Amino acid sequence: MRWEDFRRSDNVEDRRGQGGGFGGRMPGGRGGLGIGGLIIVGLIAWATGINPAVLIGGAEILMGGGSGQSQQQQQTPSTPRSAPDDQLGQFAAAVLAQTEDVWSAIFKEQGKTYRDPGMVLFSGVTRSACGTAQSAMGPFYCPNDQKVYLDLSFFQEMKTRFRASGDFAAAYVIAHEVGHHVENQIGLLAKVQERQSQVSRAEANQLSVRVELMADCLAGVWANHADQRFKILEDGDIEEALNAASAIGDDRLQKQSQGYAVPDSFTHGTSAQRVSWFKRGLQSGSLQQCNTFNNSNM
Repeated sequence: MRWEDFRRSDNVEDRRGQGGGFGGRMPGGRGGLGIGGLIIVGLIAWATGINPAVLIGGAEILMGGGSGQSQQQQQTPSTPRSAPDDQLGQFAAAVLAQTEDVWSAIFKEQGKTYRDPGMVLFSGVTRSACGTAQSAMGPFYCPNDQKVYLDLSFFQEMKTRFRASGDFAAAYVIAHEVGHHVENQIGLLAKVQERQSQVSRAEANQLSVRVELMADCLAGVWANHADQRFKILEDGDIEEALNAASAIGDDRLQKQSQGYAVPDSFTHGTSAQRVSWFKRGLQSGSLQQCNTFNNSNM
């Protein structure tokens, strides 16, 4: 993926402190630090989603009761920096900038104004307006403060645990989270959250699946427009993203962790669904093609 020559976003808040993340290594490279205490429920719950505290209420379930609060109190925030100076931080800032340019143009074509999201880079644990952010939760978008939270060591976890390496696979993760920001701006997330409070857990999970698959599709829309405008794609990039989408399907993660899948508990979609919706956005380049709520066959 070509990214080095593009601008960096000004909407990045770096809370990692000294020597966080990979120490400057790019995704797919050798070495680097893993998340360490990543628990299997975090693997299943993640798959690049919205903070579980916001959709289908599970912060305490995922965090094991009150453990999140104690870890939050132990965190000593570092002085935020708006411009990461390591390679991986600059990569994240460059991808975020490309999403800003693409979605601003798409919204403008529709007579609307796109408000850029923020991005918080952190190590281990930090605060968000949706509750405690932990590495074990994976990357997530918090609609309450309109920020993407990302521990960059997750990209090493993608390589070692999910066998999904490569810079464009990492870009897909960021673009997916920004997809949730797009959903938030068009008013979708608030409607889904309200509806989820009125239905059973299984029905709420199905709503979450539709939200996540739509974000996958929107990530594909971004890739389509970014390549048209900036010529970002190189040989193998699309395969990296498709491999990542497949690796984080609910069915695949559950089979890896417990030997079988429980469809009623899916919150992000199967591997086949995630691949299909990303490809749909990539091939069409159309936000309108990403409406999973008007599609009976996901």
